[in-house]
Amino acid sequence: MPTAASTTKRPRLAAVVTAYKNLLHGQHVVDRFLEGYGWNGTFHHPAMDVVSLYVDQKGPGDLSVERSERHPMMKVYDSIAETVTCGTSKLAVDGVIVVGEHGTYPLTDTGIMKHPHYEFFEQIVKVYRDSGKAVPYFNDKELSYRFDWSKAMVDTSHELGFPLQGGSSLAVTWRIPSVEFPTGAVVKEAVSVGYGGMASYDFHGLETIQCMVERRKGGESGVEWIQAYRGESFWKAYTDGVWSDALMKSALTRSSTLTPADPNFTQMYPTLEQMKELVKDPVAYNYQHRDGLRCTMLLMNGLVRDFTFAADIEGHAKPFSTQMYLPMPDGRTTLASFFTPLVHNAEVMFETGRAQYPIERTLLTSGLLIAGVDSAHQGFKRIETPELAAVNYQPYPGSTFWRS
Repeated sequence: MPTAASTTKRPRLAAVVTAYKNLLHGQHVVDRFLEGYGWNGTFHHPAMDVVSLYVDQKGPGDLSVERSERHPMMKVYDSIAETVTCGTSKLAVDGVIVVGEHGTYPLTDTGIMKHPHYEFFEQIVKVYRDSGKAVPYFNDKELSYRFDWSKAMVDTSHELGFPLQGGSSLAVTWRIPSVEFPTGAVVKEAVSVGYGGMASYDFHGLETIQCMVERRKGGESGVEWIQAYRGESFWKAYTDGVWSDALMKSALTRSSTLTPADPNFTQMYPTLEQMKELVKDPVAYNYQHRDGLRCTMLLMNGLVRDFTFAADIEGHAKPFSTQMYLPMPDGRTTLASFFTPLVHNAEVMFETGRAQYPIERTLLTSGLLIAGVDSAHQGFKRIETPELAAVNYQPYPGSTFWRS
C-alpha cells in the first residue's frame, strides 16, 4: 500500500491520546507540536499542524477544550476514526501521533496496565486500509501489553509500508558524557541502573540497554531467556555474581543522584549493607541474547533517581559508561526537556517519511518488559523467550540522541 504522497503544504497531524492533562505524556508531546519547543539555542516551531485530537479519558484537569480554543485549527473529535479522517470518510492527515500512557485501565493478571496502544492502532490502520494509503505513525513508549499484539503492529507497518516509530526519551535524550556506543563492538556484558516500578519504568531501563547494545558486532540477534529478581532474591543474585559488580559500580559512578552512603561524604559509594538499607524493593531483569551477550536491568529506588549504563567491551581496559540525562520538572512547570528530542525525532519522521530508529528496538524492549513481569509472576523463574529470540535487526547507522 503506498504512503500518502508528500506535498509542499504543511503536513497535517492527528493526535490520539489516552489523557491530555498537565505534565502527562500527552501534554508533553502534543503541546510541543502545537506550540513549539526549545531546540539547540533557538525556539523551534514544527512546520506542521495538529488538526485533530481524540482523548480517550478526560475528566478533571483535561486540557483539550482550552487547547482547541487556543489553536482553532485543531478540532476535538469523539472517535479515533473521525480524528484521522477529520470527520470525512477517508484518511485526511499526513501523520498520526499516539500517546497511550497514563489514564486508568484494567490490569493484566501479571499487573501490567492495559494501555490501549494496540486498540488505537487497529482503529487507525482500518482507516489506512479503507483509504488505500498509510502515513507515518508515532507511538510513545511501549507498543502493547501483549507481545503478539506488539509484533502485529510492527508486521502491519511493514505490510502497509508506513514508518512506525516508538519508544521513550531514554534513547534520544542527552548523555553524560555525550558518547555513542561504538558500532561493531564485541560486548561481553551490559548493565543499566535506574529507578521506578515494574511494568512501567522497567521499560526505560531496558531501552537504556537496548539502544546501546544493538550497535554491537552483528547487530541484534534476539533474546533467549530472562529471569527476574526482587527483594532478597535480588541481593542473593548480586552477591552470587549473577551480574557484574564492576559494571554496576561503573554505572552508578555516572549517576548525579546517587544517595551518599556517608552524610559526611567521606565514602560516596555505598556498601552492600548500606544499599540494603537504602533500597527497600530492588528489582532486576537478567537476560541473555542469542549471541551470548548477558544484560541486566536494575531498578534501585532509594539509591538513585536517574538512568545509567555500563558495558564491558572487548579491547577496552575500562567499562564504557554514561548517563541518560533526564532533567526532571519540579512539579510546578511543564518543562520536562527530555521530551524535546523525542518529539524532534518524530517530527523528522513526519517530514521525511522515514523512521529515525528501528521499531524492532521498541518491539524487543516491549517484549522484555512483558517477559520480565511474567518471570516475577511465575515465582522469579527463568523463562525461555522464543518469541524474543526471533527479533533480530540491524541498528540504523546514525545517532539520534541530543547533543546540544
